[in-house]
Formats: sequence, C-alpha cells, structure tokens
Amino acid sequence: MAGSQGVAPRQSMASFAVTDLPHGDILPKTADVVAESIGRVTAPRRTSILVLVGLVALSFNLRPAAVSIGPVLAEVRRSFGMSAATVGLLTSLPVIAFAVFGALAPAAARRIGIHRVTALATLAAVVGLLGRAATHSEALFLLLSLLALIGMAMANVLLPSLVKLHFPDRIGQMTAIYTTALSIGLTAALVFTVPISDALGGWRYGLGAWAGLAILAAIPWVPLARKDRHLERTVRSITFRDVARTRLGAAMALFFGLQSLQAYAVFGWIAQLWRDSGYSATVAGVLAGLLAGTAIPLSLWLPNVLARSADPRRVMFAVIACYPIGYVGLMIAPYRLAPLWAVIVGIATVTFPLILTLVGLRARTPEGTAALSAFTQSTGYLIAAAGPFTIGVLHSATGGWTVPLAVLLVLSIPLFALAAYVAQVQYVEDQLAG
Repeated sequence: MAGSQGVAPRQSMASFAVTDLPHGDILPKTADVVAESIGRVTAPRRTSILVLVGLVALSFNLRPAAVSIGPVLAEVRRSFGMSAATVGLLTSLPVIAFAVFGALAPAAARRIGIHRVTALATLAAVVGLLGRAATHSEALFLLLSLLALIGMAMANVLLPSLVKLHFPDRIGQMTAIYTTALSIGLTAALVFTVPISDALGGWRYGLGAWAGLAILAAIPWVPLARKDRHLERTVRSITFRDVARTRLGAAMALFFGLQSLQAYAVFGWIAQLWRDSGYSATVAGVLAGLLAGTAIPLSLWLPNVLARSADPRRVMFAVIACYPIGYVGLMIAPYRLAPLWAVIVGIATVTFPLILTLVGLRARTPEGTAALSAFTQSTGYLIAAAGPFTIGVLHSATGGWTVPLAVLLVLSIPLFALAAYVAQVQYVEDQLAG
C-alpha cells in the first residue's frame, strides 16, 4: 500500500507548490520537467511543519461554524424573531454549503492555487463568524453564516488533496491527525459554546469566540499561499463530472453518503432517545458526549492502520459492524446499558476518517484527490441530508425509537459491500483512462 501512495509521473496539479532549489534557481515551467523532478525535490522542513500546523488548526475549525449554532439556537431565534421556516433554512445551510460549494473547490484550486484557495476559505470563515456574531439583521446573519460555511466547505474538500500533495507517503498518519483535530473541534463547539455565552454575556460571544480560533487557523496559510505556481499541464484537468462517470467515484460517494447519514441521524437524535428512555437532559448530553468522544482516540489510530493494512476490509468491517450491534442494543436496553451502546456507536462513527483516508489512497495525484474528494463529499452530503429528517418523521409517526433504529440498521448493511469494493487497490485516474 505504501508504494501506491506516490505521485504518478507526468501528471501535475496546476496549483502544485514549487519548492526552492539549493542555489535559488526556480524549476523550469515545462510541465514534463516538473513532473520528472517531483520525486527528487524535497520541501524544506520548515514548510512541512507549517503545513502540518496549518492542517491541524484548519481541521479544528471545520465544524464549529456549523455546529456551534445548535446549542444556542433558541436564543438566536428569539433575538431575531425567526420564523420556523427561517430556522429550518438556517439548520440546512451546512448541508447546502458542503454539497454545493464544496464541489467548486477543485476548480478554484486549479485556477488560483490550492494554498490560496485554502487561505481565502479560512478568511471567509473568519469574516462570516465575526460578522454574524455582530449583526442585528436576520438576513445578514443568514448570509454571513453561509459565507463562513462556504469557506469551511471548500477547505474541507481540499484537505485530502493537501495531504496527498505534501505528505504522499504518510496519508494514513496525516489523515489520522487532521480528522482527530476535526473531532476535537466538533466536540468543543458542542460543549463550550453555551458556557462561553453564559460567562461573557450572551450568544453573540459564544458564536464569536470561534472566529478567534479561525483567525489563528488562517495564519499559516498566508505564507503558504505564496508557494502556488501555475504550471502548464500535459494532461487535461480531472473534473467533478469526470469522477462522476467512474465506478470508484460512485461507490465512494455512496459510501460517504450512507455513513454520513448514520452519523447525522445519531448526533441529531441520540440525546432525545436517551431522554425518552428516562435520562435527564444533562445525563443524555453526557452520553452523547461519550459517543462523540469515543471517536477521538480511534481517529488518531485507525486511519494509519487502514493505510498500512494488507487487507483494509478487516478494519472497515470491524468498525462498520458496530452500527448494527449498537442499534440492536439501543432497541433492547436503551437505558440500562446506555454507556456501552454510546461507546459502540461511537466506534462506528470512525467510518468517517476511514473514508477520508481512502480518498487520498484512491487517486494517484493531488489533482485527482481533490476531484475525488469533491465528488465524494458533495454528493455524499446530499444523501446524508435525508437522515435526520427521515428519522424525525419516523419517530413522530410511530411514537418510539424501534422503527427509526431498524431503518438505520438496514441502511448500515450496504456499507459492507461498498467497503469491500473501495478497499480494493484502484485509482480514479485509471478508470478515467479506461
């Protein structure tokens, strides 16, 4: 597997970072020479460290823009006098941004450079987060929230490509690091938004605090943006539509969509399930936190195991199996064994960093990785959007959780077949060539 992660010869990305040669010479702009030289050019250690810091800081900030609204949604709604329809639109903005604008990230990276797009995306998040915390206009609040989410959506899609570009031989390790930071950021936004709001005097401070961290995340990408060079390509660009025509692209998107559907449904409704089972709101929140926290150490470990495994199916099957096991347990003993089911379902959610690892492993080039990431995540998020809504409708219609859990169980079964396919060593560029 390790040998399959390198960059294929004679293919390059328009936004490839050109490093300085020992005597200050600049690599010739001929694409053939660049492609043949990639394997011999080593980025300065300080650049690698800066990229690593940038990836971790950016990953930590990818989810607060989306999830920090939830804990203070009642206060935000009351402050603006939002209608139910407006609240519905607000809670749908993350899916809209990730599905629609995430798809535009590879094209933007080809046009102006991957590091520049990442820097601009992070700055857009800063402006959006700060602006929505300060505005007293409902329309501006929605637009600025969307701006912040657009920035995070585009950066989210480009992360696997950045890993492929700068760390082609350490995809599993680097994916583990940045997905762990992402999980920590998500958990922190859920846990600390309300305490910050209470301590500082209102929801505006609770939401605005995340802009400060976004500013820190933008700092490393400003100098990195200078490393982008526009290189002439010897092959045509790989686009969103190109990936859509491949079997691998379709399988990756469906896998990502079904696993995200599970995660969105779980995070959206699991606390209410435990409250309905007899736990207080506080304890139900702690159990939900246990579920989310379980994924953090595993996200740091399993992606690297997957990348090094001779048979990745074993890792993927073991993780996916925790979904049906956990759902059956929640049907049988949701109250008495709640901590156990929280841990088991939490393990199942690690399918997210595993599929992101495969995005980096199933393309030969950074450009192919960006296109595969865009199609996988954008299409997948559209599929996932149906999860929380469907589970809520089923719960309202049946007055219980057995049917919703049974539906989630059934929808988890196709993940095994999809995992078996995407675990095979294959590359999206090869399917395009065929």
